[in-house]
Amino acid sequence: MTGKFPVINSTLSPDKLGKYIQQKYGLSEKTECKILRLAMNHVYLIHSGAEKYVFRVYTHHWRTKLEIEEEIKLLTHVKKAVGQVAFPIADTSNQFIQEIDAPEGIRFGVLFSYAKGLKTAKFSEETSFMIGRALAEIHQSTENFELKRISYNIQNLLKYPVLKAKEFYGKNKNEIEFLEILSAFLMQKMESIDPHKMRCGAVHLDVWFDNLHIDEKEVTFFDFDFCGNGYLCFDISYFLFQLLATHLDEEEYKTKADAFLNGYETVTEISNEEKKFLPYACLAIMTYYISVQCDRFEYWTNIFLNEDHLKRMVGNLKRWMAYYKIQIG
Repeated sequence: MTGKFPVINSTLSPDKLGKYIQQKYGLSEKTECKILRLAMNHVYLIHSGAEKYVFRVYTHHWRTKLEIEEEIKLLTHVKKAVGQVAFPIADTSNQFIQEIDAPEGIRFGVLFSYAKGLKTAKFSEETSFMIGRALAEIHQSTENFELKRISYNIQNLLKYPVLKAKEFYGKNKNEIEFLEILSAFLMQKMESIDPHKMRCGAVHLDVWFDNLHIDEKEVTFFDFDFCGNGYLCFDISYFLFQLLATHLDEEEYKTKADAFLNGYETVTEISNEEKKFLPYACLAIMTYYISVQCDRFEYWTNIFLNEDHLKRMVGNLKRWMAYYKIQIG
């Protein structure tokens, strides 16, 4: 063939991107740009004098412009209401979304404030309380806040994801059979929910230590890439799942989980219906995320995405279920 060979996922030059951002946003001539992470999206760290920013470049065909606009709308709303989020920054033309002509096609980019504080998986009981309180304050602002994005329901969390995982992991017969049984069980749980006793609104859906920074006085959440519509308790359950996954000492987990929930309820109550659903909500979310990894296999570092990875994922699900004494037949 003649001409340049087609690509599906390029890495933009940090040097060129730094110059581009400096011009678009009117930053210092000494602006520096470095790769921070190449994963589901590509994330760059921007230094401009004493200021730091994060520039996210969405992978090709990952999010539509409307979906990104809705993410920006949510973050702008939360920033105004309570703060505690890394927020989008407009360029000198008052535009939030950049359209970058990459080799694979148009890719979107957004500049965000840098979340102050540090990222850590080993935080104290007091910090866990603070995270719960901060999440509740955000939920107060996002309750009944509707986005023109995915709704996290039975279809999107369970039905399609299990089919996708089955297609991708054809050789993992035992794990796929487990996911099919678990999915059917969770569908029944979700169908039995009384929606009038559940708070709904815009959810983050990826609240865990990797997406928040902590300093002495507050918590700042970031990476709302998976935001959508759903039960607010999805965020609570998912945080607890990740907390257990990163704490082998179950007594330590319980102490921090209780602190997190207590912190949350100093701001707003978790209904009894929501509390009953908490042990199950994260299992549906993790089923969904397994399918997302399969969907984006070709677009990010995927050496770990093999048969053993699915076994580890299912192992984490089973550990959670054993802790909460969940039996699925």
